[in-house]
Amino acid sequence: MGQETMGKKDREQKKKKNQKEKAERKKEREANNSKGKGLDSMMAYIDENGNITDTPPDPSRKKEIELDQIQLGAAARLPEDPADLIRTGTVSFFNDAKGYGFITDSVTRQNIFVHANGLTEPIKDRDRVTFEIGSGPKGPVAQKVKKVK
Repeated sequence: MGQETMGKKDREQKKKKNQKEKAERKKEREANNSKGKGLDSMMAYIDENGNITDTPPDPSRKKEIELDQIQLGAAARLPEDPADLIRTGTVSFFNDAKGYGFITDSVTRQNIFVHANGLTEPIKDRDRVTFEIGSGPKGPVAQKVKKVK
């Protein structure tokens, strides 16, 4: 008694309405379809700045590149001169009890950590030293530290 049921006519009307909407969507898709268009409309080009564009490049701006100039993979590392690795600096702080301190590089003015294990002889504050830079867990570390006399 309290329930309303859909009649057969209502269901048929709803079905026709859905079919009509489906047909309209199909016509819209066909009108906006990109299939069947020419290859030229689908082409993309890269300009001299590396940007993607739809206009083909100008042949007069073409640059010839020799095969020897093309680098594949990572650049080869040049062998480092051992004399370039040795740096000079001043001990800005060193704590003998704890066994660590800092050296200020004379060229880069960077503070570099030094540990007692990296010393070849004892140092103290304001000593002029030579050292090599190695890598530690938290950044650059001075190694093979020697006093300059």
